[in-house]
Amino acid sequence: MNSIAVIGAGAWGCALAIHLARAGHGVTLWARDPASAGHRLPGHKLPPGVAVTAALPDTPQDAVLLAVPAQHLRSVAARLRPVGPFVACAKGIERGTLRLPLEILAELHPGHPAAVLGGPNFAHEVAAGLPAAAAVGCADPELRPRLVDVLGGGALRLYGNDDPLGVQLGGAAKNVIAIAAGVVAGAGLGENARAALVTRGVAELSRLIVALGGAAHTAAGLSGLGDLLLTCTGNASRNFQAGLALGRGQPAVPDPHGPVVEGVATAPALIARAMGIELPICAAVAALLEGRLTVPGAIAALMRRPVRDED
Repeated sequence: MNSIAVIGAGAWGCALAIHLARAGHGVTLWARDPASAGHRLPGHKLPPGVAVTAALPDTPQDAVLLAVPAQHLRSVAARLRPVGPFVACAKGIERGTLRLPLEILAELHPGHPAAVLGGPNFAHEVAAGLPAAAAVGCADPELRPRLVDVLGGGALRLYGNDDPLGVQLGGAAKNVIAIAAGVVAGAGLGENARAALVTRGVAELSRLIVALGGAAHTAAGLSGLGDLLLTCTGNASRNFQAGLALGRGQPAVPDPHGPVVEGVATAPALIARAMGIELPICAAVAALLEGRLTVPGAIAALMRRPVRDED
């Protein structure tokens, strides 16, 4: 039995804790308020094998999963002791610094082993034990298969990926593109338009990953195309729902104290980090969220782009 710490008791953290306990591991779930752990994941109870605590881990762990939003990762990770390899489970880019999750961890804990988990996973389905797959992005050829073995099993099939940069960029960009897909649905533009947007979103995601030093195969994998398809078509996606509200003329995030919508904070940071890379869909989403474009204006701008061959 392995000892695994999960940091963050939101929906994803609780789902991972449930999966790992089901796989037979000893799981400690860190929550700021242990009494409210699991409230973000209604209909699913934490099993007895999950110990919920407000104390951060201080004993050796086989893995420490950080399932906190990207914008809060720094403040939480700064308090962590390096008691086991870190696995970043957040998807986004930090506003201000424009850093990805593993870059934040490397800054705070230089030289400490770390990986990133990414893929098409809704928390409530993983908690229910439904079949799913994800990728463990890690450059260390010894740590990568070890984490795949420790964290996978049962209904969650894991694959290794030696391109952690691409896994992180795919996870960040797909949230922004999912907001655009929601806008299309909310504005009543039809399924033809949504299919076209998702397809061009794949090209945009691939262009981003390769231009910033990632691998082309990652864009076509679980943390790229796979996660993009789920987030752009699944009604349970918070990012899709935010776009749906925008398309209907409503605020993207009506409740600032509700669940975090990663793509809202990531969109401007992504555009800033990807300066000079052609990302028309992501740029339109950032402009929409900042009030620089209206929905009709964004649609018109995308449709008026110069005609070209597909890439």
